[in-house]
Amino acid sequence: MKSLIVSALSFAVLVSAQTIAGQFDCLPAGDFTLCQNLWGARSGVGSQSSTLISASGSSVSWSTNYTWANGPNAVKSYANVESTVAKGVQLQNVQSAPTTWSWNYATQSSGIRADVAYDIWTGVPSSGTPASAASSFEIMIWLSGLGGIQPVGSQITSGISLAGHTWNLWRGPNSNWEVLSFVSASGDINNFDVDLNEFFKYIIQNQGVAPTQFVQSIQAGSEPFVGTANLVTTSYSVAINH
Repeated sequence: MKSLIVSALSFAVLVSAQTIAGQFDCLPAGDFTLCQNLWGARSGVGSQSSTLISASGSSVSWSTNYTWANGPNAVKSYANVESTVAKGVQLQNVQSAPTTWSWNYATQSSGIRADVAYDIWTGVPSSGTPASAASSFEIMIWLSGLGGIQPVGSQITSGISLAGHTWNLWRGPNSNWEVLSFVSASGDINNFDVDLNEFFKYIIQNQGVAPTQFVQSIQAGSEPFVGTANLVTTSYSVAINH
């Protein structure tokens, strides 16, 4: 009987692990959707695949393998998970937005240029696709930035203390929305356990973001420019309480 139980558990793990390799392939993953999102692949040459390791309601784990060359200043993709439930709330009504993210590079090449970051989208309507006409602000939180890459715009503030870490803030326009990027000032943050509402309150108080803006999407993933890596997220979760 014990061997049957072990076999059943092993099978459960196997069927939960699924890999996608197409340019815009996506997979349902509990309260999330895992997507390849190779939106900038034409700026270089290479390949990428993403594997859903496990998903259980509000928690998910996944990995992304990629090799990219050429176009060292251009983002090739944003393999990410997007919450299907943490959205549709005005910033002023967010009581808390707890999130945890534990990740690491299982392998990485020398000279890699890539970030590991949240991509949070807000807008006037309660819903809207990221990077669309419905977007007003793109709020990025960089937990890692390797190879000297920089966010959109220019650095406007440094040494901001938020959520137990120190950040440098970049700001600039992109298409019809404004980008606000909080970049870790102390290197990689591999275990992130914070309340995103601290960032929401900061941009309302200091960056002129209207409290009536709706959270339209919360994504978490990696933007590679060049290099080879296997990026593994062992555990990720996010929620909005209101």
